[in-house]
Amino acid sequence: MSKSETYRPLPANVTIGKSNIDGLGLFATETIKRGQFIGVTHYIINDIKYRTPLGGFYNHSIKANTVKVQGLYLKSRDFVFNLKAIKTIQKGEEILCEYTFYKLKK
Repeated sequence: MSKSETYRPLPANVTIGKSNIDGLGLFATETIKRGQFIGVTHYIINDIKYRTPLGGFYNHSIKANTVKVQGLYLKSRDFVFNLKAIKTIQKGEEILCEYTFYKLKK
């Protein structure tokens, strides 16, 4: 199997580690620049919400360094939610986002 055929549950620039906030969390394995998209956290397909591994491991904070950004999925009424850095995240820093589907930024 070639590297391009390998499934990666998380983007290459994040990893799971012990969080001081709660249990496990996501951490940057390299500097993530402000404005950079990190990856897909959730899909809503036929009104059913699916969470990706990325969406399952980030922790909540009102002092978040990322935001969920909503977009259309495959030109349909289904949606995809991406995690986007709203400030530069340093290598080793925990990736944090507010837990809400009611305050999405476009």
